[in-house]
Amino acid sequence: MLAPDFWDDNDVAQKTIGELNGIKSLTDTMGRLDASYDDLQMMLELVIEEGDSSLISDLYQSTQDLKKNFEDFELELLLSDQYDKNNAILELHPGAGGTESQDWGSMLLRMYTRWAERKGFKVETLDYLPGDEAGIKSVTLLIKGHNAYGYLKAEKGVHRLVRISPFDASGRRHTSFVSCNVLPEIENDKEVDIRTEDLKIDTYRSSGAGGQHINTTDSAVRITHLPTGIVVTCQTERSQIKNRDRAMKMLLGKLFELQKQEQEKTLASIQGEQKDIAWGSQIRSYVFHPYSMVKDHRTNMEVGNVQAVMDGELDPFIDAYLRSQLQ
Repeated sequence: MLAPDFWDDNDVAQKTIGELNGIKSLTDTMGRLDASYDDLQMMLELVIEEGDSSLISDLYQSTQDLKKNFEDFELELLLSDQYDKNNAILELHPGAGGTESQDWGSMLLRMYTRWAERKGFKVETLDYLPGDEAGIKSVTLLIKGHNAYGYLKAEKGVHRLVRISPFDASGRRHTSFVSCNVLPEIENDKEVDIRTEDLKIDTYRSSGAGGQHINTTDSAVRITHLPTGIVVTCQTERSQIKNRDRAMKMLLGKLFELQKQEQEKTLASIQGEQKDIAWGSQIRSYVFHPYSMVKDHRTNMEVGNVQAVMDGELDPFIDAYLRSQLQ
């Protein structure tokens, strides 16, 4: 960073700063854990020497806090896959069910936004299609922060809601589904080969909110990867060039995911296993009625406080899933 030409390429400079901040975060956390451990040792010695029972509860609570902080730090160190440290592209697509499912999509959008804010991550909307009456038809978010993809890859799958529908005058119970897809944001990567002749690039007028300029110019970009049929769109920037750049990063992420799925299928065929990827294979259920519970079907992690989960307290589910993958 002290090099005279460091800021000649702003994108490379920002990437380097991001890497540095990630390393600093790890070393600073390790320093705090080390200092906390020393403090606990001193507190223990004080309890033993003076026999002050009032200090025992403080010692116990401080020990529990250190244990929790250490487990969080341990999990962060275990996020060592190729793209775990990258930003994440998160897509939400409501299933059949019209307004009910679209409203569930907007609830999940709020949940993930709140979770990202708790983590200190930045959230940008890449594409947004509102529902006909309420909620969303689809949304694509860019969640920027160290290890964003490493954490959020645990959220990929179908999310199921059971509740009394506010849109049903008869007060009947409804079940809704939303598919969540998570991709790493990838810069130009030699491992993901994209040929120019394989791309069809269309520009069109943005349909979302954004003021007079964004709705009167052909700044939105749609890129189709002809060999795979993958389509990505971005319309949130005023600049067509910026929208195209972001759409290309989304395409890189989708092609990476496609390669990863092919590798998993090959491995599964060798092992003689089959993975059910049907729409009904939900990863998590959110039950608002007749009782209150959120359950992850992959790890059996359960939380009774549904509102806390909807306010972004997802770490217990993410932690349980990522640890289960290491066993």
